[in-house]
Amino acid sequence: MSEQSAKAVVMIRPCLFFSNPETVFDNAFQREATDQDPTITADRARGEFDQAVAQLRAAGVTVHVFEDTATPAKPDAVFPNNWFSTHEDGRVALYPMATPLRRAERRRDLIEQLRQDYCVSEVVDYSPFEKRGLFLEGTGSLVLDYVHRLAYVSLSRRAAREPLEKFCADFAYEPITFQSTDEKGRPIYHTNVMMCLGSEFALIGLGLIRDPAQRRQMRESLERTGKKIVELSAGQIGNFAGNAFELQNEREKLLVLSERAMNHLTAGQRSILERFTRLVPLALPTIELAGGSARCMLAAIHLPPRQDR
Repeated sequence: MSEQSAKAVVMIRPCLFFSNPETVFDNAFQREATDQDPTITADRARGEFDQAVAQLRAAGVTVHVFEDTATPAKPDAVFPNNWFSTHEDGRVALYPMATPLRRAERRRDLIEQLRQDYCVSEVVDYSPFEKRGLFLEGTGSLVLDYVHRLAYVSLSRRAAREPLEKFCADFAYEPITFQSTDEKGRPIYHTNVMMCLGSEFALIGLGLIRDPAQRRQMRESLERTGKKIVELSAGQIGNFAGNAFELQNEREKLLVLSERAMNHLTAGQRSILERFTRLVPLALPTIELAGGSARCMLAAIHLPPRQDR
């Protein structure tokens, strides 16, 4: 039976870390580091990463850490969920990325390493869509309901309809698409910055879906699948409150988010979430300068474990 939350994740320890000049024009969450020394910034990012790994392992999550390679430069390597996803039938999907610097993040050696602990039956590669200028940036663009087989997608330059429909046909998901924009009318670049789907709840910025019919469809779909809706304001989403991720250990569900995100939730919102999960806040002030937060750092492992180990 499918489960919404995974017990294991892949995380990539960054080598270099800087604001990606190829993504800044459509990632409104991205900021330049005020520190002029990129070495110091990278060291701070690695420190935040190491502490996040320690916290997740202490919470009972299995974390597979891979070191980023020094060349070519990959400023967003710490966000692996955009280039691959894993699935309970043993398949791994590779995704078409919008910018050349991000395409370099795809690593077949990582998939081969996963084969040591998990059953990998097939690698489904959607990267050829890049040649046609069509992109679908993994579970940044796709917020998947694994139980009800729904793929929620805010359409944007990084989430095109054709590769989405191909993914959904291949993996048996029903696409539910909409368009969302921030307060300045800019498209939300990844669905997972404005929406988090847990086993029993959904954190979502419904107000950012400007079309009433699309907004109504989203609410009805979430309610129909039994989710308690926790609505987020545009300001909360701007502080990464939507970029959270449900995981689990052997005993309980966990909601991983940044300290900044948790601090921007109201007491009432936290109370609702704590009915379903234990909150695990991570300190990520440097990593968040790159325009992603806790959820972006976590590539969930849904693969079946190998039985011969």
